[in-house]
Amino acid sequence: MRSIARLLLAPAVGSLFLWMIVPLAMTLYFSVIRYNLMEPGEHAFIGLENFRFFVTDPSFGTAIVNTLLLLGSVIVITVVLGVLIALLVNEPFPGQGVVRVLLISPFFVMPTVNALLWKHMMMNPIYGVLAQVWRAFGLTPIDWLSDWPLLSVIIMVAWQWLPFAILIFITSLQGMNREQLEAARMDGATWFQQFRFLVLPHLGRSIAVVVMIEMIFLLSVFAEISTTTGGGPGDASTNIAYLIFKQALLGFDVGVASAGALFAVVLANIAAAFLIRLVGKNMER
Repeated sequence: MRSIARLLLAPAVGSLFLWMIVPLAMTLYFSVIRYNLMEPGEHAFIGLENFRFFVTDPSFGTAIVNTLLLLGSVIVITVVLGVLIALLVNEPFPGQGVVRVLLISPFFVMPTVNALLWKHMMMNPIYGVLAQVWRAFGLTPIDWLSDWPLLSVIIMVAWQWLPFAILIFITSLQGMNREQLEAARMDGATWFQQFRFLVLPHLGRSIAVVVMIEMIFLLSVFAEISTTTGGGPGDASTNIAYLIFKQALLGFDVGVASAGALFAVVLANIAAAFLIRLVGKNMER
């Protein structure tokens, strides 16, 4: 019976294997040859030259720093605000179901639409909502995408990922032991003591899961940068994903872009391995 089951699973497993391995193998192949679309006849083997060119790109250091800043800032914002908002809407109140749906809705907005919404409706220095608020207080509106490009991208991405964190934390709070909270209240524990010693430890696993998933996906943020700042001004909002795009499509260098893609894959796997161990330790508690 086991041999029959394995035989029936073989086509699906084989298709999945090819779907994953073939693109990776092609990327590996392109990364070790000279492959520039402006020179279609040149496909010589050059070893690690593409990797050297990618890491010595003047924008590489800035892209690494921007990627880490974007990653860390969005995770901190979504975890902190996610926990606070989840606690706020966890208690029963009129219209609770509608509020929860509205809080989760931004997560289903496509990244490009999210970027256009913030670019034109919120952050436009002439007719944007934030500009109108600034003028209402007698202040000069800020040109967010020019003066604070990376911060603008962080706000856009955090706004879209915050509902994901809220959903996970609300789900976790639903399974919390209410008797412990009632006992703590009867013993005179303050709200902060209840949060620190009961709520926060209970949310530990959920926080680890949110951090792991967001870290993996945020390494590849692209649509928001491409739609709003174009990686600029200069390299002020260029991350690793956008640097690879510039090498591939703006520089027409498939070889260097493939080397950058492999670098990003290695970076994502290191982060995933570290976070899987972190989540595993939380699960053992």
